[in-house]
Amino acid sequence: MKKDLAFMNEAVAQSLKGMLAGEGGPFGAVVVKDGQIVGRGNNRVTSSNDPTAHAEVEAIRDACRNLNTFQLDGCVLYTSCEPCPMCLGAIYWARPDKVYYANTREDAADIGFDDNMIYEELNVPMSGRRIPFAQIGREFAMDVFRQWTEKTNKIQY
Repeated sequence: MKKDLAFMNEAVAQSLKGMLAGEGGPFGAVVVKDGQIVGRGNNRVTSSNDPTAHAEVEAIRDACRNLNTFQLDGCVLYTSCEPCPMCLGAIYWARPDKVYYANTREDAADIGFDDNMIYEELNVPMSGRRIPFAQIGREFAMDVFRQWTEKTNKIQY
């Protein structure tokens, strides 16, 4: 528990560092493997003009680069706030063993970072979403999927 709190404190320190540097919102994260920090990230949305540059995504990218892998087996993610839906998806794709978070999504909403609309949209059929979705070009895209199924040297994930 003491080590977990120390790693969480580092995630919170990342959030403060990024916020004070003007890189983005007050969010930070670290990835730990075998008791060592292998990835760090803070929110860089506004400084990089990248809406995907959330702290968790930045930390996952950093850890994957440092570990030379696309999955974080044996790793733990510490994040200063409950992950948003996008970060939650990135976390599941990266497959760490566990995630610890400090602030809740309600805490984030209270300071202007409200992701509740996105959570709600996930349950709305494509035809009823706020941003219109329309399917086109499936016949061409399915050909690539067919080629993937026939590929013999693919890396499974």
